[in-house]
Amino acid sequence: MKLRRSLSFCLFSFFFFLQSCYSFTGSSLSPETKTIQIKDFPNNAALMNPNLAQQFSTDIQNRFLQRTTLKGAAENPDILIEGEITDYSITPTTISSAVNAPGGNIQAAQNKLTITVKVHYENKIEPDKSFDRTYSDEAVFSSDLDINAIEASQVKVVNERIINKIFNDIVANW
Repeated sequence: MKLRRSLSFCLFSFFFFLQSCYSFTGSSLSPETKTIQIKDFPNNAALMNPNLAQQFSTDIQNRFLQRTTLKGAAENPDILIEGEITDYSITPTTISSAVNAPGGNIQAAQNKLTITVKVHYENKIEPDKSFDRTYSDEAVFSSDLDINAIEASQVKVVNERIINKIFNDIVANW
């Protein structure tokens, strides 16, 4: 009985210690931080994907509004996130030669999609956490994919990775 009570006390103390060190919501935002404004991210990349700006802007807004307790604000937010898409490129990564083709044509076996986003984060409650950073990520895919397949699948993957990085830097503060 005494051992059981001691064990219960130890477990309770351990969980209390964990709670005091780390919020189980995973957020390092101040409890006073209540509102957020995320402006649209225009696509200023040389290569244009007509849906990229809207898709990225919607996805990042959804991430913060769905996974935090922050409420959207049109004016005077506690947190402001804005930025722009500065690069959208598709480049060959693996080259193969078509041996049976006349002239031995060289073609890409795999391509790489790279998206770069510049972010301005302003925290009015904790100004020392504000920053300006550039985030970039990529996805490698078969050169057999057409542009519609790339934009339907690979862009979504790269956007998700970039948004994860931004979210973690702001909310998880990792």
